[in-house]
Amino acid sequence: MTDLLEFYAVGDVGPNREKPSSIFQYTAPFIQQGDLAFCQLEPALSRRGSPLPQARLSMRADPSSAEAIREAGFHVVSFASNHCMDWGIEAFQDTLDALKAQQLQVIGAGRHIDEARAPVIMRVKGTRVAFLAYNSILPQGYWAESDRPGCAPLRAHTLYEQIEHDQPGTPCRVHTYAHSGDMKGMLEDIQQAKKRSDVVVVSMHWGIHFVPAVIADYQKELAYAAIDAGADLILGHHPHILKGIEMYKGKAIFYSLANFALESPFTFAENLVQKESHKEIAALHPDFKQGSRTLPKDSLKSIMVKCLISPKGIEQVAFLPVMIDEYSDPHILSAEDQRFDEVLSYLKHISEDQGLMLNVSVQGNEVLLQGELVE
Repeated sequence: MTDLLEFYAVGDVGPNREKPSSIFQYTAPFIQQGDLAFCQLEPALSRRGSPLPQARLSMRADPSSAEAIREAGFHVVSFASNHCMDWGIEAFQDTLDALKAQQLQVIGAGRHIDEARAPVIMRVKGTRVAFLAYNSILPQGYWAESDRPGCAPLRAHTLYEQIEHDQPGTPCRVHTYAHSGDMKGMLEDIQQAKKRSDVVVVSMHWGIHFVPAVIADYQKELAYAAIDAGADLILGHHPHILKGIEMYKGKAIFYSLANFALESPFTFAENLVQKESHKEIAALHPDFKQGSRTLPKDSLKSIMVKCLISPKGIEQVAFLPVMIDEYSDPHILSAEDQRFDEVLSYLKHISEDQGLMLNVSVQGNEVLLQGELVE
């Protein structure tokens, strides 16, 4: 019988310090225990380039961060980030080169659209796992085209509906829906990847940053469609806080894995608190104090996904609660730690708030999702 493959996944990473590996000092021993691990890279890894005018926060770190990511135990990295082109094409290509030089498999970004949409298929312990990545958070010019580098787009449209038509200035409903062409491309990618693999993992950089709990309409539309097309696991990130977890047709959807090993935004822009764009973001979360260099407390809560996978599919999905300290270093929590219950209670609350009704059980230091996973 084939041994079960142990797979780990986390959200946003982005070391930006003199010794990049130190950001993983408390978590690398856990990640390295696995057979396969995934993360989402936020900043460009380059010493070159100039900030693009449409970048609200230009994020760039030293290429040595790629080595730190590999040494921490990761194998597959999505660079389908809303910061992927912050420092221009040169820095974008430097990032791909730095990751590949460390034998890291890159998804969701490339020299052209076909490369950005191409799957990475890893064969481990006799199981073939395909990875695809897409980005819905897209400054102009960041997505790849046939003759332009960038990330794989998964755009969405926004519609504002006035609730009381006879009451000017009253609140409105916000509706979002997927870009039909991008969704069609994603579904084709999933169907093709499924033919070549046992399990398909889809990474989506999406959602509403910093706003507690709320999940946009287009996220459910895309997640459900992806699973209907053959995806076995949805890994969401970008909001910088946790969002709810849902089981759909026996498949897990993590709407946001939150930050994992991402430096404070102030390490990328020292004068950030003075920028109007930052003040607009700070207004989204009630704990985000104006003028403060401290992120909301919700941004300190995180998780690490753990799946057991066989050629038949994903047989178990769990997560390990994580807390991020004041230095941006993540810590895996034990069930005896009161912060374990704090993270779990928060996830239950925000899931219920969005009608997801998270059903879990605690086994040791892991939180298992309930439900039949392998058909």
